[in-house]
Amino acid sequence: MKILVIEDERRLSEVLIDILRQNMHEADAAYDGPSGEDSAMTGVYDAIILDIMLPGKNGVEVLRSIRKQGNATPVLLLTAKSEAEDKINGLDTGADDYLTKPFVSGELLARLRAITRRGSEFIGDELTSGNTSLNKNTHELRGVKGAVKLAAKEYLIMDILMQNSRQIVPKERFIEKIWGYDTDAEYNTIEVYVSFVRKKLAAIGSDLQVKAVRNTGYVLEVKTE
Repeated sequence: MKILVIEDERRLSEVLIDILRQNMHEADAAYDGPSGEDSAMTGVYDAIILDIMLPGKNGVEVLRSIRKQGNATPVLLLTAKSEAEDKINGLDTGADDYLTKPFVSGELLARLRAITRRGSEFIGDELTSGNTSLNKNTHELRGVKGAVKLAAKEYLIMDILMQNSRQIVPKERFIEKIWGYDTDAEYNTIEVYVSFVRKKLAAIGSDLQVKAVRNTGYVLEVKTE
């Protein structure tokens, strides 16, 4: 997953980013309400960790604004406050869940998994297409000949493809979701990682194929006899 952390406490933000990256997620940081809202509205994030107490515009105001603009990205509110009123206010504004500081990393990750599962087309922690499944916790890709663990960027590519099965995914979307807007990554970088994914699909006996669409992107399809 690609996650946006909107947190003004730099040390805490760094800790959150480290936790996410150690668990094979991509993560970006924003340190105030206005810049956080701008980043959220790019639409490239799978989830947002949003602190309530922010400079410029507080977290509830940011949340209210992005929801009003039609942004439905799952949001986990992060706050040092434990009063029920703050939690209720955040949930009523459109948050998917909340977590009170201090917290343990395991609970943070579990709550992120929970809010990103809601409304998705998969059961439990797996995406399935054809005879192949992708475990969103272990990043294990399984087919009829066994299983293989994907590297971080391989997993992100497969996750995007499986969530958009039989739909053409533009190369630009892979760049934005995996490498970010300010990256120097080029399209041939995507091609390299797609080739890795294809090899692993073949190794596990998958009936899925990643087809290149000339000058556009990639599409995941089930092979037909």
